[in-house]
Amino acid sequence: MRQTIITALAILSAASGLQAYSSERWSLDSCVSYAVEHNVEVRQRMLATRQAELALTEAKDRVLPNLGGYAQQSFSFGRGLTADNTYANRNTNSFAIGAQLSVPLFQGLKVVRGMEYSNVSLRAAVERSEATRDDVEVNVMAQYLQALYARENLEVARMSLKVSQDELLRREALLEAGKIPELDLCEARAQVSRDELQVTTAANDSVLALLDLANLLNLENAENFDILPLEDDGSQTIPSIDEVWGNMLICNHTLRAADIEREAAEKYVGVAKAGYLPTLSFSAGIGTNYYRTSGFINESFGPQMRHNFSKSLGFSLNIPIFDAFSTRNSVTRARLQQVDADLQRENTRRQLRTTITNAHAQALAAERREKTASVAEEATKAAFEAMQVKYDNGRANATEFEKAKAEYINAVSQRLQAAFERMLRIRILRHYGGLQ
Repeated sequence: MRQTIITALAILSAASGLQAYSSERWSLDSCVSYAVEHNVEVRQRMLATRQAELALTEAKDRVLPNLGGYAQQSFSFGRGLTADNTYANRNTNSFAIGAQLSVPLFQGLKVVRGMEYSNVSLRAAVERSEATRDDVEVNVMAQYLQALYARENLEVARMSLKVSQDELLRREALLEAGKIPELDLCEARAQVSRDELQVTTAANDSVLALLDLANLLNLENAENFDILPLEDDGSQTIPSIDEVWGNMLICNHTLRAADIEREAAEKYVGVAKAGYLPTLSFSAGIGTNYYRTSGFINESFGPQMRHNFSKSLGFSLNIPIFDAFSTRNSVTRARLQQVDADLQRENTRRQLRTTITNAHAQALAAERREKTASVAEEATKAAFEAMQVKYDNGRANATEFEKAKAEYINAVSQRLQAAFERMLRIRILRHYGGLQ
């Protein structure tokens, strides 16, 4: 019996191999892909990118001319002023048709600068969309590992319960043989009850962790949702802060978005300053009309339309002299937005630097805890084996036995927790740094 218990607990220490998983369960990559595709924030960012593309198209279209046609028909009845400066009853109707062309020749650089600003804004929107994808991926990885840890913690609780149940059966046999007091049997039953409660709690935690992951994936139905384990051979080393930060400065989408948004704010100052410059436009038009008044001899429609045909050309120059400080206020507002973009950029860099620094420290701490917990696991395993022998020979009581078992189970749990913490922090560091 003692050897069976020890063997069962030894199997527990290889947590990643406890279960056989079917192909229907989700892998980490499939979870990440599905989350990126269905996440609401990612889809909103995609819409924002599309809007930025439309804004750039609109900015380019402002250099195009405006062409429009018109047609007008009007009627007038009753008394009206005549050419002799008297009033008389007159019925008139008129018809006009034509076309107008307007070409912007110079818009004070506002159009050119507007295109530059829209182009930079589009780049920023693309980077923000990618940054949102990165955030979703990190959140999915964290919750995925949390679900795996909850599952392994459940297996720890189940194995502890199995050991307690086996011990209860053994003590029942020993009590019948008169080798132990009834108190030992009561203690064994109490331990089984405590372990059953722990299994129930761990099972609930595992279910909730899977539900949280399913909600993060935006699944419509989380029924039968399950995940695959991660391969962890312990070969991945913890990247240095300088290595991660150096790569982040090159490829991290959040940092690049902040840099580009700062550039966009600078471009917008130029757009606002364009209000100080004059504008020049060219216009042209053609048209004709027909006019008929009662009581007079009127030329017919066709000849009038031919005879009244007219053409026009013109240039319009607008020089801003005083616009009630509108342009000045726009420039001031744009400069304030530029300062805010600088602060946002600085804050983003500080937050990301803090994030990777903390993740690096947590990874190192988890690695040290895992090594310490592995040593403790071996030590508590040996102590539990020795205590089992002593208890079998009547040289230890039930309380000492349960304490040794609890210390071993706790050491296994601590090692599992540290292992998952190390895996999570390394994956976050490598993800932020764009490392494979």
